[in-house]
Amino acid sequence: MSNGAMVSEFVTLTTDDGAEVDAYYARPAGEGPFPGVVVIQHIMGVDEWIMEVCRRFAHHGYGAVAPNLYARMGGIEGSELDELVASLRSKGGLKDELVLGDLKASIDYLRAQPDASGKVGMIGFCMGGRYTYLAAGKLDGIDAGVDCWGGQVAPAPDAVNRPAIAAVDFTANITAPILGLFGNDDSSPNPAEVDRTEAALKEHGKTYEFHRYDGAGHAFLVWNRTSYRQQQSNDAWDHTWNWFAKYLAPVAVGAAR
Repeated sequence: MSNGAMVSEFVTLTTDDGAEVDAYYARPAGEGPFPGVVVIQHIMGVDEWIMEVCRRFAHHGYGAVAPNLYARMGGIEGSELDELVASLRSKGGLKDELVLGDLKASIDYLRAQPDASGKVGMIGFCMGGRYTYLAAGKLDGIDAGVDCWGGQVAPAPDAVNRPAIAAVDFTANITAPILGLFGNDDSSPNPAEVDRTEAALKEHGKTYEFHRYDGAGHAFLVWNRTSYRQQQSNDAWDHTWNWFAKYLAPVAVGAAR
C-alpha cells in the first residue's frame, strides 16, 4: 500500500483505430514500480464513484485508469438510471469491439507509464463486469480480472435483450485468473447465470474464485446508492486486494479499506 500520496488527472487514450478516448487516471506519488488496473465503469459512466475507486486503487499502490466508454458516442445524457438507459439505447448501445479497443488502449497506456511494473489487472462493475470477462477471453495482456456482478456473461438462451456476443463463449481463451463477486439477490446476473459462468470456468479448467453474498443484490459495493451493503462490501474488497496482491504485486494484504 502507498503512503496515501497520489496524483489524479484526466488523460486521453489513443486506440489502435485512431480514436481519442478520455479517461480518469490515478496513481501513487513516487517512483514505483506500480502495477496497473483498468477500472471499467458501470452504467452510470465514469462518475464520482468510479473515480473514487481509481483513487482507492492508487492508495493501495496501483496505477488505475477508467476509460470513458461513452466517449465515442458523444456522451450519454441523464443523471438518473432510467434516463441513462434510455439515452444509451437511443444511440444504439455500446459496441463490444469498440469497447474492447478502448480497453486495449487502457492496458497499453498503463504499461507505457515510466513507473509501471508491467503487470496489469482489470476490474469491472455491472456492464463493466461483463466487459472484464469478455476482455479476458479476447484480449492479451491481462494478468488478473475481477468481475463485479457482471450481467449477461452467460445469459439464458431465451433471455430478453441477450447480447450478440455471449462472453462465456470465450471462456476457453481466458488465461487470467478471474475473481467473481456477486449478490444472491441480484436479478442480472441472477444465481442461475452465475452458476452457468462458474460451470464454464470449471469445464475449461480455469483459475477462478467466486464469492456470493446473501442479503446483497446489484451494486452492493456502491456506497452512494441504496443498494450498498457495508459488511458484504468490506469482505468483497478484502478478496479483491488479496486477488490482485497474489497475481499483480506484493502489496499489503488486509490493509485499511
